[in-house]
Amino acid sequence: MTSLSKMSLATPEVSDRQPYPLSIAPMMDRTDRHYRYFMRQITMRTLLYTEMVTSAAIKHGDKDYLLGFSPLENPLALQVGGDNPQDLAECARLAESMGYDEINLNVGCPSDRVQSGHFGACLMKTPDHVAKCIEAMIAATTIPVSVKHRIGVDDLDRYEDMQNFVRILAEAGCQRFSVHARKAWLQGLSPKDNREVPPLRYADVHRLKKEFPHLFIEINGGFITLEQAHEQLQYVDAVMIGRAAYDNPYLFAMCDREFFGEEDPIHSRVEVAEAMIEYIDQWTAKGLRLHKITRHMLQLFHGQAGSRIWKRILTEKSCVAGAGSEVIRDAIAAVSSL
Repeated sequence: MTSLSKMSLATPEVSDRQPYPLSIAPMMDRTDRHYRYFMRQITMRTLLYTEMVTSAAIKHGDKDYLLGFSPLENPLALQVGGDNPQDLAECARLAESMGYDEINLNVGCPSDRVQSGHFGACLMKTPDHVAKCIEAMIAATTIPVSVKHRIGVDDLDRYEDMQNFVRILAEAGCQRFSVHARKAWLQGLSPKDNREVPPLRYADVHRLKKEFPHLFIEINGGFITLEQAHEQLQYVDAVMIGRAAYDNPYLFAMCDREFFGEEDPIHSRVEVAEAMIEYIDQWTAKGLRLHKITRHMLQLFHGQAGSRIWKRILTEKSCVAGAGSEVIRDAIAAVSSL
């Protein structure tokens, strides 16, 4: 068995925390620590993000449960949601002390729950307040502070509105912006529809980079192939891939070579699955239900002949009480026999 997890012990060093040309977007109920560890068996260099965690939850909740991660997950950014400068500053200090490589403020999520807390996409309407949050976070930490935002919100969706938003935050010290190239509607569309219905406006993000060449501009929205990412790098500094990274995780098998110049061997899907066995044994021994990990692995064989049987075995057997890594072994055997 190839032990990829042992190979991953040497986390790549990036001098002066240089930005990354490729990242996987923060996704609620997706990019938890188990998904991130799984992705580290496919790509070691792509920047990963946590799910969004609110500053209130961090302040009052179980910090190890909410923020704990394996060092093997680095490079890793913590995404937070909130609008209180002091609380966000404390989050930034905590992120640095725990070993995160970056802290990112969510100014893009349009869900009702996020709006009721007065953070997420609705903050695009108050750039001066966001600037105060950014100033407090930057003053509290030495790790990069970045912002993920939309190109607009509701009727505040002209290019000039986004330009003004970025200018104000840049004057507050923010140097990194991840831009979802769709506007957000705060009413009338679900979070899912807000990811699909408003049209993509890549040209606005390209223009933003041209007009702010000193800023690090990352584009997000609708990318499903590495070829698309390469094309975008002609216009911006980085590309963030979201749902495609979850629906087709092995898409990232070539990215360490193509985007980071690595020459290590590309590991097969079976080797990736084998590398998860020790990790699964460790967590199930602590009482974690197997499906909490394997739900992130269902699409490992996406587009392959064995995909259906792989998903069937993991789905049917992972929810059984006491299930462990033998389920992965059975699924590997079934796929390998085809």
